[in-house]
Amino acid sequence: MPAKTQILRNRAFLAQSKCCYYCGVIMWLASPGELPGPRLPRRAAALLRRTAEHLVPRSEGGQDIAGNIAAACAHCNRTRHKRKRPPSALAYMAEVRRRVARREWH
Repeated sequence: MPAKTQILRNRAFLAQSKCCYYCGVIMWLASPGELPGPRLPRRAAALLRRTAEHLVPRSEGGQDIAGNIAAACAHCNRTRHKRKRPPSALAYMAEVRRRVARREWH
């Protein structure tokens, strides 16, 4: 990943109070030990690893600029982009937040 994207990802992570852009769950940066509470199994902790999320994908003309990069947990990022037609960032956030409220996420 280009250094510029890494810098923007780190800024977004801190600006978002270390929480995922989509689900709002606290993420980790360097080690799962950064997560609060009891230690999670390795597989569960891996889902909460911080990733860079392009709100408008590069494949659709999205750029590596601050307004287009958010920090998202690996689970949300991967789940959004596994779809044949990924929804917009705002539509996906609304869907994820509804599922979080029903305790159907993570």
